Amino acid sequence: MTIGLFAPGASALHRLPAGSKLGALVAASLALFAIPSTMFALAAVPLAFAVYLSTGLGFRRLVGELRGTAMLLAFVFVFHVLAGSVEDGTAAVARFAALILLASAVTLTTPVSEMAALVERLLAPLAPLGVNPAKVGLAIALAIRFIPLIAEEYRQIREAQAARGLQRNLLALVVPLVIRTLKAADDLADAIEARGYEA
Repeated sequence: MTIGLFAPGASALHRLPAGSKLGALVAASLALFAIPSTMFALAAVPLAFAVYLSTGLGFRRLVGELRGTAMLLAFVFVFHVLAGSVEDGTAAVARFAALILLASAVTLTTPVSEMAALVERLLAPLAPLGVNPAKVGLAIALAIRFIPLIAEEYRQIREAQAARGLQRNLLALVVPLVIRTLKAADDLADAIEARGYEA
């Protein structure tokens, strides 16, 4: 999944302000977890699909992006079945699937710069308490930016290993992925420091 990759477009979601979209996402998240109904969670999934498709990005891209979350949803389902029941697992998977779709719709239609600016405005009242809204906004923007970067690193590592005839191995994937991610984070920190960003 490539949450964080803004895709330019002209849909209604693209035109909405970032605050409205993030507010609706928070409200939907609270409703999904506050209402203990499996039917409500299941009903939210097709609604979330409709919201995602309203971005105009197409069903094929949606399927491609959701392929990466299948393992996560399977883990959530098995965990809840072992700890509770099949109904618990079904409800949990439905809630996470709906939230992933809605979050993806928001991030795909909202530039990271708008999200960072929104966070800065929301945190501005906390500045007298020592909170630096600009730093928090930058941290969130970088965190969102790193998600697709990590996904791309994963794809490159897997392709390189497959080209050498190596079978899929979790440890062989994770170790180089962590090293590459830390190296990218270190390079980014150096670039920020070189531009004189206040520590």
